[in-house]
Amino acid sequence: MARSGPTGRYGGRPAAERRAERRARLLEAGLELFGTDGYAATSVERLCTTAGLSTRQFYEEFANREAVLIALHDQVNRRAFDAVTVCVEALDTESGRPGTDVDVEQLVRAALRGYITVTAADLRWARVAYVEVVGASPEVEARRVRWRRRWAELLETAATTAGLLGDPVSPRIHLGIVGFIGAVNALAHEWCTASPRLPLETVIDTLAALFLSGVLGR
Repeated sequence: MARSGPTGRYGGRPAAERRAERRARLLEAGLELFGTDGYAATSVERLCTTAGLSTRQFYEEFANREAVLIALHDQVNRRAFDAVTVCVEALDTESGRPGTDVDVEQLVRAALRGYITVTAADLRWARVAYVEVVGASPEVEARRVRWRRRWAELLETAATTAGLLGDPVSPRIHLGIVGFIGAVNALAHEWCTASPRLPLETVIDTLAALFLSGVLGR
């Protein structure tokens, strides 16, 4: 049997590499089970069986199944946040150029397309992002609310920097942005679970109009 040495290697592989692989397998199992059968129907034992790992190995990576759900929720939000941030940075760049007429609608549509593509293209990710995290536990709910506030801050900062909103943002506008975030998630979930699906551009048309007219008043 290969043994672990002073460098933490076992079977020729570093311990950190093995742990990263185990964590990835557990997250993939969580995505599959939470995204199909649901969080409430998934036990730690089922996660381990699906991942091909022992419960001991599970608890070396996660404190409980809530931690798996939080990690998945963080992952999909980070990916979506990165996609939207690219569009926000483009808006900031364009608005800072003298004589530039910023096509705000085009950038809003691109941001919406990036967000929905990341969170709703795969039904498993959509279920994790929009359904399973809601009220799963106080800890999961706190993380969900934290992400909602982070999204609101991103939108407010981007719109203010581009000169589309005043500084500071009024309470009415802030509430409008929070409501818009809820609308995005509701319509994205409706779109990805409907059969047959509407064209994605129909959803983007609706949400872009809501943001530009309802929130920004343009």
